[in-house]
Amino acid sequence: MPASARRPATAKTRSAIPQLSWRSPQPAPIVLVSGPEEVCAERAIAGVREYLRAEDPSLEVTDLRADDYAQGSLLGVTSPSLFGEPRLVRVSGVEKCSDAFLAEAVSYLAFPQEGATVILRHTGASVRGKKLLDAIRAGEGGGVEVACPAIKRDSDRFDFAAGEFQAAKKRIAPVALRTLVSAFADDLTELAAACQQLISDVPGDITEQVVQRYYGGRVETSAFVVADTAIAGRYGDALIALRHALASGADPVPLVAAVASKLRTMARVAGTRESSVALAARLGLKDWQVDRARRDLSGWTEATLGMAIQAAARADAEVKGGSRDSVFALERLVTVIATRAPYGS
Repeated sequence: MPASARRPATAKTRSAIPQLSWRSPQPAPIVLVSGPEEVCAERAIAGVREYLRAEDPSLEVTDLRADDYAQGSLLGVTSPSLFGEPRLVRVSGVEKCSDAFLAEAVSYLAFPQEGATVILRHTGASVRGKKLLDAIRAGEGGGVEVACPAIKRDSDRFDFAAGEFQAAKKRIAPVALRTLVSAFADDLTELAAACQQLISDVPGDITEQVVQRYYGGRVETSAFVVADTAIAGRYGDALIALRHALASGADPVPLVAAVASKLRTMARVAGTRESSVALAARLGLKDWQVDRARRDLSGWTEATLGMAIQAAARADAEVKGGSRDSVFALERLVTVIATRAPYGS
């Protein structure tokens, strides 16, 4: 199970009720779907609906908005119907709920309706509804919580994508997975859609060639492709990749950040003899990141790596306002890294 799918609640959201993965949610009288990651929240809510519909196709589904709430609605849609069909009520916008909804939802926890599942979606964007969340987390209403924390780090995105293929029992080559994640580093929704397209379209294992065929245009403009080609010493390819990225509207700041991130990882790994597993655990990295950094170090020395890191620091300052020509700053950085020599030498 990917780390991003099983991350426990933080101290701020510590809960006494069961914590479920958004990849494998289950119904309960109250299902609190918390956290800002909308892709994961949508999956969790859809998963509960599919679970209930598989048990009884006559499931009645109702949507309510907590911020535009008509008094009495919650009790009305959860009350048993004439034929006793199960009910699913999806409530959005709990982080901006009205006073009327808050009062009725807190009261509902004391007497949940039999046969009804109420999903409460709270993004965590505000403390509005805290009284309700605290009551649910204390165990009132017999609820469960599905946490959907933000996925921001590269390792979290890698775990997310790996989990997509693992859940579908689909094999993808590690280099193909990394290429895919790099191509959609800025948009988790698009990454999720790309994973699902490959899962549904490709009959066999997914290779790097498959990813290139489907998403080559995106891959070419990836900041990490610029970094990878420069670090590998492929000077011409690195400049072409950089120009593709800039022509596609890439921001110079994250381009430099991607290069600097890879160089820092190389520096942390350089000279160590620990196993990938042990070193990754000590440095807070993934095994594949350690293995990749060790491969990237081929041909580098302590002196050239130090020079590249200094060049990245200079470029970072320049693209953040220290220079009027950020493109030149990027080209100089790529030149220093790819040639492993001072600029102009």
